[in-house]
Amino acid sequence: MQELSKEHSAPSAGDAVPGTHAAVRLSDGGEGPDGLDPLFQAVSASAGNVPALLCLAQEAGKEWPKPGEGNTGLLWELLATVAAIDVAAARVFEPHLDALAILAQAGHDPSRASGAWGVFAAEGPGMRLAAESNGSGVLLSGAKPWCSLAQVLDHAVVTAHTDDGGRAAFAVDLRHAGVTCEEPEWVARGLQEIPSGTVRFDRVPAQPLQGTNWYFSRPGFAWGGMGVAACWLGGAVGIARDYRDSLRAGRLSGREPDQVALASLGELDRTLTSALQYLAGTAEGIDQRRQVSAEQVPADQGSSLQRNAGRITPWSDALRVRGTCAAAVERVLTVVGSNRGPGPLAFDRTYAKRMADLALYVRQHHGMRDDAQLGSLTLKGGAPW
Repeated sequence: MQELSKEHSAPSAGDAVPGTHAAVRLSDGGEGPDGLDPLFQAVSASAGNVPALLCLAQEAGKEWPKPGEGNTGLLWELLATVAAIDVAAARVFEPHLDALAILAQAGHDPSRASGAWGVFAAEGPGMRLAAESNGSGVLLSGAKPWCSLAQVLDHAVVTAHTDDGGRAAFAVDLRHAGVTCEEPEWVARGLQEIPSGTVRFDRVPAQPLQGTNWYFSRPGFAWGGMGVAACWLGGAVGIARDYRDSLRAGRLSGREPDQVALASLGELDRTLTSALQYLAGTAEGIDQRRQVSAEQVPADQGSSLQRNAGRITPWSDALRVRGTCAAAVERVLTVVGSNRGPGPLAFDRTYAKRMADLALYVRQHHGMRDDAQLGSLTLKGGAPW
Protein backbone atom coordinates (compact mmCIF):
# COMPACT_ATOMS: atom_id res chain seq x y z
CA MET A 1 0.00 0.00 0.00
CA GLN A 2 1.44 3.38 -0.99
CA GLU A 3 1.73 6.50 1.10
CA LEU A 4 0.86 9.84 -0.43
CA SER A 5 4.10 11.77 -0.09
CA LYS A 6 7.16 12.23 2.09
CA GLU A 7 5.51 15.18 3.78
CA HIS A 8 2.94 12.78 5.23
CA SER A 9 5.37 10.33 6.83
CA ALA A 10 4.71 9.39 10.44
CA PRO A 11 5.67 12.18 12.87
CA SER A 12 8.56 11.70 15.26
CA ALA A 13 8.16 12.06 19.00
CA GLY A 14 9.05 15.74 18.79
CA ASP A 15 6.83 16.59 15.85
CA ALA A 16 3.33 17.99 15.98
CA VAL A 17 0.54 15.58 15.25
CA PRO A 18 -0.71 15.51 11.64
CA GLY A 19 -2.68 18.60 10.72
CA THR A 20 -5.67 19.42 8.58
CA HIS A 21 -4.01 18.47 5.30
CA ALA A 22 -2.38 15.26 6.52
CA ALA A 23 -3.12 12.23 4.41
CA VAL A 24 -5.61 9.67 5.65
CA ARG A 25 -3.57 6.50 5.32
CA LEU A 26 -5.10 3.07 5.02
CA SER A 27 -1.81 1.35 5.81
CA ASP A 28 1.93 1.91 5.72
CA GLY A 29 3.87 1.51 2.51
CA GLY A 30 5.99 3.18 -0.10
CA GLU A 31 5.98 6.68 -1.44
CA GLY A 32 3.03 7.81 -3.52
CA PRO A 33 2.66 10.58 -6.12
CA ASP A 34 4.37 13.91 -5.60
CA GLY A 35 2.79 17.29 -5.20
CA LEU A 36 -0.35 16.30 -3.32
CA ASP A 37 0.12 18.57 -0.35
CA PRO A 38 -0.49 21.69 -2.51
CA LEU A 39 -3.61 20.02 -3.89
CA PHE A 40 -4.93 19.38 -0.39
CA GLN A 41 -4.20 22.99 0.51
CA ALA A 42 -6.08 24.08 -2.61
CA VAL A 43 -9.05 21.93 -1.57
CA SER A 44 -9.06 23.59 1.85
CA ALA A 45 -8.83 27.07 0.31
CA SER A 46 -11.66 26.23 -2.13
CA ALA A 47 -14.09 24.78 0.42
CA GLY A 48 -17.56 26.06 -0.44
CA ASN A 49 -16.48 27.19 -3.93
CA VAL A 50 -17.98 24.53 -6.19
CA PRO A 51 -16.56 25.82 -9.50
CA ALA A 52 -13.05 25.86 -8.04
CA LEU A 53 -13.51 22.37 -6.58
CA LEU A 54 -14.76 21.08 -9.94
CA CYS A 55 -11.59 22.39 -11.56
CA LEU A 56 -9.49 20.62 -8.94
CA ALA A 57 -11.48 17.41 -9.45
CA GLN A 58 -10.86 17.57 -13.19
CA GLU A 59 -7.13 17.92 -12.58
CA ALA A 60 -7.23 14.97 -10.15
CA GLY A 61 -9.05 12.91 -12.76
CA LYS A 62 -6.04 13.18 -15.07
CA GLU A 63 -3.62 11.65 -12.56
CA TRP A 64 -5.36 9.74 -9.79
CA PRO A 65 -5.65 5.96 -10.11
CA LYS A 66 -8.83 4.13 -10.97
CA PRO A 67 -10.25 1.31 -8.84
CA GLY A 68 -9.26 -2.23 -9.67
CA GLU A 69 -6.13 -1.28 -11.59
CA GLY A 70 -3.52 -1.95 -8.90
CA ASN A 71 -3.74 1.20 -6.76
CA THR A 72 -7.27 1.02 -5.38
CA GLY A 73 -6.08 1.70 -1.84
CA LEU A 74 -4.23 4.82 -2.95
CA LEU A 75 -7.37 6.13 -4.66
CA TRP A 76 -9.36 5.60 -1.48
CA GLU A 77 -6.66 7.34 0.57
CA LEU A 78 -6.89 10.36 -1.70
CA LEU A 79 -10.69 10.48 -1.51
CA ALA A 80 -10.61 10.06 2.27
CA THR A 81 -8.03 12.81 2.60
CA VAL A 82 -10.18 15.25 0.63
CA ALA A 83 -13.18 14.35 2.81
CA ALA A 84 -11.14 14.85 5.98
CA ILE A 85 -10.48 18.40 4.81
CA ASP A 86 -14.01 19.15 3.62
CA VAL A 87 -16.79 16.59 3.25
CA ALA A 88 -18.57 18.56 0.54
CA ALA A 89 -15.36 18.70 -1.50
CA ALA A 90 -15.34 14.91 -1.55
CA ARG A 91 -18.92 15.03 -2.86
CA VAL A 92 -17.52 16.99 -5.81
CA PHE A 93 -14.46 14.81 -6.41
CA GLU A 94 -15.95 11.32 -5.98
CA PRO A 95 -18.67 11.36 -8.71
CA HIS A 96 -16.35 12.94 -11.28
CA LEU A 97 -13.70 10.29 -10.66
CA ASP A 98 -16.33 7.54 -10.60
CA ALA A 99 -17.69 8.68 -13.97
CA LEU A 100 -14.21 8.52 -15.51
CA ALA A 101 -13.75 5.02 -14.08
CA ILE A 102 -17.11 3.93 -15.53
CA LEU A 103 -16.13 5.25 -18.95
CA ALA A 104 -12.85 3.34 -18.78
CA GLN A 105 -14.60 0.14 -17.69
CA ALA A 106 -16.97 0.54 -20.64
CA GLY A 107 -14.04 0.62 -23.04
CA HIS A 108 -13.87 4.37 -23.62
CA ASP A 109 -10.83 6.60 -23.21
CA PRO A 110 -11.51 8.77 -20.13
CA SER A 111 -8.78 11.21 -21.16
CA ARG A 112 -11.10 12.35 -23.95
CA ALA A 113 -13.93 13.07 -21.50
CA SER A 114 -13.83 16.84 -21.24
CA GLY A 115 -15.46 18.96 -18.58
CA ALA A 116 -16.94 18.05 -15.21
CA TRP A 117 -18.91 14.81 -14.85
CA GLY A 118 -21.51 13.36 -12.52
CA VAL A 119 -23.17 9.97 -12.07
CA PHE A 120 -26.98 9.88 -11.88
CA ALA A 121 -28.26 6.38 -11.11
CA ALA A 122 -30.90 6.92 -8.41
CA GLU A 123 -34.58 6.12 -8.90
CA GLY A 124 -37.57 7.85 -7.33
CA PRO A 125 -41.33 7.32 -6.95
CA GLY A 126 -43.28 8.56 -9.93
CA MET A 127 -40.12 9.22 -11.95
CA ARG A 128 -38.83 7.20 -14.86
CA LEU A 129 -36.11 7.87 -17.40
CA ALA A 130 -36.56 5.81 -20.56
CA ALA A 131 -34.10 5.06 -23.33
CA GLU A 132 -35.48 4.42 -26.79
CA SER A 133 -33.72 3.68 -30.04
CA ASN A 134 -34.53 5.97 -32.94
CA GLY A 135 -32.62 4.08 -35.61
CA SER A 136 -29.51 6.22 -35.57
CA GLY A 137 -28.96 6.25 -31.82
CA VAL A 138 -30.58 6.42 -28.41
CA LEU A 139 -32.76 9.18 -26.99
CA LEU A 140 -33.53 9.71 -23.30
CA SER A 141 -36.88 11.02 -22.11
CA GLY A 142 -38.27 11.37 -18.60
CA ALA A 143 -37.03 12.46 -15.20
CA LYS A 144 -34.13 11.51 -12.95
CA PRO A 145 -34.05 12.41 -9.22
CA TRP A 146 -31.11 13.11 -6.91
CA CYS A 147 -28.88 14.66 -9.57
CA SER A 148 -26.23 16.45 -7.55
CA LEU A 149 -24.76 19.63 -9.06
CA ALA A 150 -26.47 18.96 -12.39
CA GLN A 151 -26.76 22.68 -13.11
CA VAL A 152 -22.99 23.19 -13.09
CA LEU A 153 -21.83 19.91 -14.64
CA ASP A 154 -21.02 19.35 -18.30
CA HIS A 155 -21.73 15.64 -18.69
CA ALA A 156 -23.05 12.69 -16.71
CA VAL A 157 -23.25 8.94 -16.71
CA VAL A 158 -27.00 8.28 -16.41
CA THR A 159 -28.95 5.05 -16.00
CA ALA A 160 -32.23 4.66 -17.87
CA HIS A 161 -34.86 1.98 -18.42
CA THR A 162 -34.56 0.07 -21.69
CA ASP A 163 -37.11 -1.59 -23.96
CA ASP A 164 -36.15 -5.07 -22.77
CA GLY A 165 -37.14 -4.33 -19.16
CA GLY A 166 -33.68 -3.66 -17.75
CA ARG A 167 -31.57 -0.60 -17.14
CA ALA A 168 -28.49 0.56 -18.97
CA ALA A 169 -25.91 3.31 -18.58
CA PHE A 170 -25.44 6.20 -21.00
CA ALA A 171 -23.12 9.16 -21.37
CA VAL A 172 -25.09 12.39 -21.72
CA ASP A 173 -24.28 16.01 -22.54
CA LEU A 174 -26.03 18.02 -19.82
CA ARG A 175 -25.74 21.19 -21.94
CA HIS A 176 -28.13 19.80 -24.54
CA ALA A 177 -31.26 21.90 -25.09
CA GLY A 178 -33.46 18.97 -24.08
CA VAL A 179 -32.02 18.86 -20.56
CA THR A 180 -33.81 20.84 -17.86
CA CYS A 181 -32.31 21.04 -14.36
CA GLU A 182 -34.91 21.91 -11.76
CA GLU A 183 -33.95 24.19 -8.90
CA PRO A 184 -34.09 21.91 -5.84
CA GLU A 185 -35.75 23.05 -2.63
CA TRP A 186 -32.66 22.13 -0.63
CA VAL A 187 -33.45 22.88 3.02
CA ALA A 188 -30.72 20.71 4.53
CA ARG A 189 -28.07 22.34 6.72
CA GLY A 190 -25.60 19.73 5.50
CA LEU A 191 -23.98 19.78 2.03
CA GLN A 192 -25.58 23.13 1.30
CA GLU A 193 -23.29 23.72 -1.69
CA ILE A 194 -24.15 20.27 -3.16
CA PRO A 195 -27.90 20.47 -3.86
CA SER A 196 -29.49 17.43 -5.49
CA GLY A 197 -32.54 17.99 -7.65
CA THR A 198 -34.51 16.48 -10.51
CA VAL A 199 -33.28 16.59 -14.10
CA ARG A 200 -35.76 16.22 -16.96
CA PHE A 201 -34.77 14.88 -20.36
CA ASP A 202 -36.71 15.53 -23.56
CA ARG A 203 -35.39 13.32 -26.38
CA VAL A 204 -31.77 13.90 -25.40
CA PRO A 205 -29.17 11.96 -27.44
CA ALA A 206 -27.15 9.55 -25.33
CA GLN A 207 -24.16 7.30 -25.91
CA PRO A 208 -24.68 3.73 -24.65
CA LEU A 209 -22.07 2.36 -22.25
CA GLN A 210 -22.16 -1.40 -22.83
CA GLY A 211 -25.46 -3.27 -22.69
CA THR A 212 -28.52 -3.67 -20.50
CA ASN A 213 -27.74 -4.27 -16.81
CA TRP A 214 -23.98 -3.99 -17.41
CA TYR A 215 -23.78 -0.95 -15.12
CA PHE A 216 -25.03 -2.85 -12.07
CA SER A 217 -23.38 -6.20 -12.76
CA ARG A 218 -19.80 -4.98 -13.33
CA PRO A 219 -17.34 -5.19 -10.40
CA GLY A 220 -16.79 -1.45 -10.73
CA PHE A 221 -20.29 -0.80 -9.37
CA ALA A 222 -19.18 -2.32 -6.07
CA TRP A 223 -15.84 -0.54 -6.20
CA GLY A 224 -17.57 2.81 -6.68
CA GLY A 225 -19.80 2.15 -3.67
CA MET A 226 -16.71 1.46 -1.59
CA GLY A 227 -15.11 4.69 -2.81
CA VAL A 228 -18.08 6.54 -1.34
CA ALA A 229 -17.51 4.70 1.94
CA ALA A 230 -13.88 5.87 1.90
CA CYS A 231 -15.22 9.43 1.70
CA TRP A 232 -17.52 8.81 4.67
CA LEU A 233 -14.62 7.47 6.67
CA GLY A 234 -12.39 10.38 5.70
CA GLY A 235 -15.05 12.78 6.96
CA ALA A 236 -15.11 10.92 10.26
CA VAL A 237 -11.32 11.23 10.49
CA GLY A 238 -11.69 14.99 10.10
CA ILE A 239 -14.19 15.12 12.97
CA ALA A 240 -11.99 12.92 15.17
CA ARG A 241 -9.06 15.22 14.44
CA ASP A 242 -11.22 18.17 15.52
CA TYR A 243 -11.83 16.42 18.84
CA ARG A 244 -8.19 15.46 19.33
CA ASP A 245 -7.10 19.00 18.53
CA SER A 246 -9.62 20.42 21.01
CA LEU A 247 -8.10 18.24 23.75
CA ARG A 248 -4.61 19.37 22.80
CA ALA A 249 -5.72 23.01 22.86
CA GLY A 250 -7.26 22.50 26.28
CA ARG A 251 -4.06 20.94 27.57
CA LEU A 252 -2.03 23.91 26.31
CA SER A 253 -4.33 26.25 28.23
CA GLY A 254 -4.00 24.20 31.42
CA ARG A 255 -7.12 21.99 31.14
CA GLU A 256 -5.98 18.39 31.23
CA PRO A 257 -8.44 15.93 29.66
CA ASP A 258 -10.20 13.72 32.17
CA GLN A 259 -10.56 9.95 31.95
CA VAL A 260 -13.83 10.16 30.02
CA ALA A 261 -12.27 12.44 27.40
CA LEU A 262 -9.25 10.17 27.05
CA ALA A 263 -11.38 7.04 26.89
CA SER A 264 -13.45 8.63 24.15
CA LEU A 265 -10.31 9.50 22.19
CA GLY A 266 -9.11 5.93 22.59
CA GLU A 267 -12.42 4.61 21.29
CA LEU A 268 -12.18 6.90 18.29
CA ASP A 269 -8.66 5.64 17.60
CA ARG A 270 -9.58 1.96 17.60
CA THR A 271 -12.83 2.54 15.71
CA LEU A 272 -11.18 4.48 12.91
CA THR A 273 -8.03 2.38 12.78
CA SER A 274 -10.04 -0.82 12.48
CA ALA A 275 -12.19 0.59 9.67
CA LEU A 276 -9.19 2.01 7.82
CA GLN A 277 -7.33 -1.29 8.05
CA TYR A 278 -10.38 -3.17 6.80
CA LEU A 279 -10.68 -0.77 3.88
CA ALA A 280 -6.98 -1.29 3.12
CA GLY A 281 -7.33 -5.08 3.16
CA THR A 282 -10.33 -4.92 0.86
CA ALA A 283 -8.49 -2.67 -1.60
CA GLU A 284 -5.54 -5.05 -1.64
CA GLY A 285 -7.87 -7.99 -2.21
CA ILE A 286 -9.56 -6.22 -5.14
CA ASP A 287 -6.24 -5.55 -6.85
CA GLN A 288 -4.93 -9.05 -6.18
CA ARG A 289 -8.05 -10.72 -7.55
CA ARG A 290 -7.93 -8.53 -10.64
CA GLN A 291 -4.31 -9.51 -11.15
CA VAL A 292 -5.06 -13.20 -10.74
CA SER A 293 -7.99 -13.03 -13.17
CA ALA A 294 -5.76 -11.39 -15.77
CA GLU A 295 -3.08 -14.09 -15.53
CA GLN A 296 -3.08 -17.75 -16.35
CA VAL A 297 -3.69 -19.71 -13.15
CA PRO A 298 -1.29 -22.65 -12.67
CA ALA A 299 -3.07 -25.99 -12.76
CA ASP A 300 -2.02 -26.95 -9.24
CA GLN A 301 -3.52 -23.72 -7.83
CA GLY A 302 -6.68 -23.46 -9.85
CA SER A 303 -9.05 -25.32 -7.53
CA SER A 304 -7.88 -23.36 -4.48
CA LEU A 305 -8.22 -20.01 -6.24
CA GLN A 306 -11.68 -20.90 -7.48
CA ARG A 307 -12.77 -21.82 -3.96
CA ASN A 308 -11.40 -18.57 -2.57
CA ALA A 309 -12.96 -16.50 -5.35
CA GLY A 310 -16.33 -18.10 -4.69
CA ARG A 311 -16.35 -17.06 -1.06
CA ILE A 312 -16.39 -13.33 -1.65
CA THR A 313 -18.22 -11.41 -4.37
CA PRO A 314 -17.57 -7.74 -5.17
CA TRP A 315 -21.03 -6.81 -3.89
CA SER A 316 -20.49 -8.73 -0.64
CA ASP A 317 -17.27 -6.77 -0.24
CA ALA A 318 -19.12 -3.53 -0.88
CA LEU A 319 -21.87 -4.27 1.64
CA ARG A 320 -19.31 -5.15 4.31
CA VAL A 321 -17.16 -2.10 3.65
CA ARG A 322 -20.06 0.32 3.46
CA GLY A 323 -21.67 -1.10 6.60
CA THR A 324 -18.39 -1.07 8.52
CA CYS A 325 -17.56 2.49 7.48
CA ALA A 326 -21.10 3.74 8.12
CA ALA A 327 -21.07 2.24 11.62
CA ALA A 328 -17.70 3.85 12.34
CA VAL A 329 -18.99 7.20 11.10
CA GLU A 330 -22.12 7.02 13.24
CA ARG A 331 -20.04 6.18 16.30
CA VAL A 332 -17.61 9.04 15.65
CA LEU A 333 -20.50 11.49 15.23
CA THR A 334 -22.01 10.32 18.52
CA VAL A 335 -18.81 10.22 20.58
CA VAL A 336 -17.44 13.55 19.38
CA GLY A 337 -20.82 15.28 19.48
CA SER A 338 -21.55 14.21 23.03
CA ASN A 339 -18.05 15.08 24.27
CA ARG A 340 -17.70 18.47 22.63
CA GLY A 341 -21.22 19.59 23.44
CA PRO A 342 -23.23 22.43 21.89
CA GLY A 343 -20.60 25.17 21.92
CA PRO A 344 -18.57 24.17 18.83
CA LEU A 345 -21.75 23.25 16.95
CA ALA A 346 -23.00 26.78 17.55
CA PHE A 347 -19.80 28.81 17.10
CA ASP A 348 -17.14 26.75 15.25
CA ARG A 349 -18.12 27.11 11.59
CA THR A 350 -15.76 24.46 10.18
CA TYR A 351 -16.63 21.84 12.79
CA ALA A 352 -20.37 22.51 12.58
CA LYS A 353 -20.26 22.25 8.79
CA ARG A 354 -18.28 19.02 8.94
CA MET A 355 -20.75 17.44 11.36
CA ALA A 356 -23.80 18.50 9.31
CA ASP A 357 -22.26 17.50 5.97
CA LEU A 358 -21.19 14.05 7.15
CA ALA A 359 -24.46 13.31 8.96
CA LEU A 360 -26.32 13.86 5.69
CA TYR A 361 -23.77 12.15 3.43
CA VAL A 362 -23.71 8.91 5.41
CA ARG A 363 -27.49 8.65 5.05
CA GLN A 364 -26.74 7.26 1.60
CA HIS A 365 -26.10 4.02 3.44
CA HIS A 366 -29.24 1.87 3.52
CA GLY A 367 -28.67 0.55 7.03
CA MET A 368 -30.45 -2.67 7.89
CA ARG A 369 -31.65 -3.14 4.31
CA ASP A 370 -28.03 -3.44 3.19
CA ASP A 371 -27.38 -5.80 6.10
CA ALA A 372 -30.36 -7.87 4.94
CA GLN A 373 -28.78 -8.15 1.48
CA LEU A 374 -25.51 -9.19 3.06
CA GLY A 375 -27.31 -11.69 5.27
CA SER A 376 -28.94 -13.24 2.21
CA LEU A 377 -25.57 -13.63 0.52
CA THR A 378 -24.07 -15.03 3.73
CA LEU A 379 -26.88 -17.57 3.98
CA LYS A 380 -25.93 -18.80 0.51
CA GLY A 381 -22.33 -19.30 1.65
CA GLY A 382 -20.85 -16.03 0.39
CA ALA A 383 -18.74 -15.27 3.45
CA PRO A 384 -15.04 -15.76 4.27
CA TRP A 385 -15.88 -17.30 7.66
